[in-house]
Amino acid sequence: MELKPLQTFKTLAEELHFTRTADRMNYAQSSVTAQIQGLEAEFGVRLFERIGKRVRLTGAGERLLHYANDILRLVEEARTAVPGDTEPRGRLTIGAVESLCTYRLTPVLAEYRSRFPQVELVFRTGICADLRKEVAQGNLDVAFTLEETGTDDRLVFEVLLEERMLVLAQSGHPLTRKNGVHAADLEGETILVTEPGCSYRTMFEQSLVAAGLRSPKIEFASVEAIKQCVISGLGVTLLPMVAVVEEIQLEQLSALHWADPGFPVVTQICWHKDKWMSPALQAFVDLARCSLREGVNTAAEHENPS
Repeated sequence: MELKPLQTFKTLAEELHFTRTADRMNYAQSSVTAQIQGLEAEFGVRLFERIGKRVRLTGAGERLLHYANDILRLVEEARTAVPGDTEPRGRLTIGAVESLCTYRLTPVLAEYRSRFPQVELVFRTGICADLRKEVAQGNLDVAFTLEETGTDDRLVFEVLLEERMLVLAQSGHPLTRKNGVHAADLEGETILVTEPGCSYRTMFEQSLVAAGLRSPKIEFASVEAIKQCVISGLGVTLLPMVAVVEEIQLEQLSALHWADPGFPVVTQICWHKDKWMSPALQAFVDLARCSLREGVNTAAEHENPS
């Protein structure tokens, strides 16, 4: 079995679109089709179903994808490990949730790029569940998630720091003058939430349901959009403190004095338990570990959002 068709198969499994796969692989679409047909002939099964313009993996395709991920990962590891070069080089694919990308990881990426210019960095954002899945499938080398401490037999998790979560309203909102705010006090408030699958959204909704609330919700894909809508008085939200320090200091947002149980959210890094820690990956993990922990300690000396 040649590696090129396997890489094409893996890319098509990600894109589920022949034209986008051809563009990404820099092939003619006919070449993508021919390579997939060659694999299907070799295994004697259909790997993809084509229903109209839609493409999806068959059961056999799902099984092959598991092996393709492992094979291509091992080949890439061998290319780096066999020469015995300890200088970080090659390609790293990193995933993170939007909040961490914006407020935690930018200086990490800049520092890493400065130190190790021979490493190509590919950065992808997503929700925690999708990122963990991509790491497990070998599509991401490492991911940063913002959720409860992770548990997955396929992955290694390392907690980097605990994130303080704040229930927020527009400055001057009546609830900001209340000494203890409970979930029941949000009766009648519009709740602004992030995308489905966001762990702290789920925690917040569970606390409201436990209080018997069925508050109207507005869903956003962007934390920045949520902040601006809360500032304008549209509703109440739950966000990590790191995302709103500036707005609190400018007195655009206020953290409510939340009296119910808090939201146990951590920033953590994860990678596949069978992943070979290449010099490039080890250097990135070490830098992220050091930078994030030092950064949050420094910030804690200056932050007092109340």
